[in-house]
Amino acid sequence: MDLFKKCEDYKRVEDIKEKGVYPYFHYLESGQDIVVNMEGHRVIMIGSNNYLGLTSNPEVKEAVIKAVEKYGSGCSGSRFLNGTLDMHLEFERELAEFLHKEAVVCFPSGFQSNLGIISAVCGRNDYILCDKENHASIYDACRLSYAKMLRYEHDDMQDLEEKLKSVPEDKGILIVTDGVFSMGGDICNLPELVRLKKKYGARLMVDDAHGFGVIGACGRGTGEHFGLEDEVDIIMGTFSKSLASLGGFMATTKSVAEYVRHNSRPFIFAASNPPACIAAALQSLRILKREPERVQNLQNIAKFMRQELKRNGVPIRESQNNDIVPIIPIYTYTDLRTLYAAKVLFEKGVYVNPSISPAVPVGESILRTSYTATHTKELMTEAANIIGETFRNELVKFDKENPEEK
Repeated sequence: MDLFKKCEDYKRVEDIKEKGVYPYFHYLESGQDIVVNMEGHRVIMIGSNNYLGLTSNPEVKEAVIKAVEKYGSGCSGSRFLNGTLDMHLEFERELAEFLHKEAVVCFPSGFQSNLGIISAVCGRNDYILCDKENHASIYDACRLSYAKMLRYEHDDMQDLEEKLKSVPEDKGILIVTDGVFSMGGDICNLPELVRLKKKYGARLMVDDAHGFGVIGACGRGTGEHFGLEDEVDIIMGTFSKSLASLGGFMATTKSVAEYVRHNSRPFIFAASNPPACIAAALQSLRILKREPERVQNLQNIAKFMRQELKRNGVPIRESQNNDIVPIIPIYTYTDLRTLYAAKVLFEKGVYVNPSISPAVPVGESILRTSYTATHTKELMTEAANIIGETFRNELVKFDKENPEEK
């Protein structure tokens, strides 16, 4: 059989394009901000992870320019060999101090951070306990580690304990969870995770890609939110969200950091973060430390938008602990209905992210919306009104014409 036959037979994208609802690869003609120019018209951006609004911050842009002028465009090698700048070390020291951890290790991306951390600290004789709704990078990292992965039902601490009971006493155990889950916007049950970690002698890793800069009084993430920072053994985070750049990091003990630096293949054999990326992340971190009110502004915008969407009768996903999280999933249920809604909203000037199967279970498709500390209430009211109008009019018409999709 020809290796490429599966590529030639892949028709899903072609079918979606023929229906006129293909939602991907829209292009920006301006910088990432709360309002952008996208494909020739004004769009309210509520589909970005620019949580603190720093991608267009003048200080961040100036730091990038200066870094390129001093260091050039790239490092031309891995951190392990010739690719470490004094700025990498400066950033790692400042971030470790901010997160109250002994050491930080940077990776070229958030995805690669999870690959590099988990595949280094876990091996064939270890077990990984993984929440079913964890990010895809965690699943790939578990495969790369060759450890035995046991998935527990999402946020189900009873199921997690049953799985922990099945692990032999002579095996190493890592419990890994998203801090803030990227699709649902809910926060993990960290107090119970810590209790189970201690009871069964496990270690705990929190992927705080969507928690860092988002929750906690100072934006230190899930551990700070619950007052349990010391109990999280490994914090993973990204630059591409609150730190307005590209890259990722691990915050942990000196011994774990040193081990990962010398044993993680995705770290050792990858080029290091370019000067522009590390400069943007460093300046964004300094702004976060100086202006913690950005975190409160972000949480206030999230609360306000939930109220506005409810006022417009828009079906949003609720959770007991997510009212401050700037990720609000809107139920659209079927794939085609979701893609149609995203198309209409884009044409009306609101950008959202359609999430369809297999990213979500069949019949549970959503429009994933996310918010920024610099969003205004006026802009949010405008966006919520457009979304409400779309659900009341265009989607009602769509449902009548496509009853099998309702």
